[in-house]
Amino acid sequence: MPGSEWGTATEQRFNVNLSILFTELPLLERPAAAAAAGFTAVELWWPWVDSPTPERSELDALKKAIEDAGVQLTGLNFYAGQLPGPDRGALSIPGVESERFRANIDVAADFARSLGCKALNALYGNRVEGVEAAEQDALALENLVLAARAADRSGAILLIETLNQPESPLYPLVSAPAGVAVVDRVNEATGLGNARFLMDLYHLSMNGEDLPSVIERYAAKTGHVQIADNPGRGAPGTGTLPLEDLLGRLRKAGYEGWVGLEYKPGDRPSAAAFDWLPAEARAAR
Repeated sequence: MPGSEWGTATEQRFNVNLSILFTELPLLERPAAAAAAGFTAVELWWPWVDSPTPERSELDALKKAIEDAGVQLTGLNFYAGQLPGPDRGALSIPGVESERFRANIDVAADFARSLGCKALNALYGNRVEGVEAAEQDALALENLVLAARAADRSGAILLIETLNQPESPLYPLVSAPAGVAVVDRVNEATGLGNARFLMDLYHLSMNGEDLPSVIERYAAKTGHVQIADNPGRGAPGTGTLPLEDLLGRLRKAGYEGWVGLEYKPGDRPSAAAFDWLPAEARAAR
């Protein structure tokens, strides 16, 4: 909120998620808009929801837009189906979607490497009617191992994210322990140790989890943090989550990574949705 103590947030490194903020603009204009708002780092969901393997010209155009804007790409999702939309990932869904995820792995990892992006997020996917959970989990582990190896070749970590039950009722990872358990299984299978937990404080709060306890238990296994206020998934200060305090707890617990701003701007242009954060705290140090 304006006038709050977010000035101390200069200790945090914030990046803007360009798949939920600045979506009033075409994709290729969003990196420059984030830069104009004072940010130096951005993240993205997989931008081509219909294609795990877009044309090279489309990849090159996005790379150029990010480079021309002078911002750092700090996080990228692997192909995750229709997101936003009904899907919550592809990697645990037998058949075509799993194949599309596999086709995307090297494309996404190579794109990330070309921009120095060090984190790739793999959304697990919804449960499918008529398919045993154990079958989906076995497929998920196979695909996450492939993704972890590709991320490692690109010098990146693999992120595994917990979502929330009310908004994603078919998604099986709806608690911090469930997400961390998958992280541990992937690391055990690969021996690489590059799978990490994506701690989204909004999703965890929607699940009613004890956030200070989650931070204390899992900060050391966390590779990325995302925030939005609750209720509403808006900017900090629009709801009741003590985000400033929670980020302070993360710092004290040793987390020094990025904090992704993954919230809805509300009924205003995205550029007006950062008034809670002083201008001097927006550029990453």
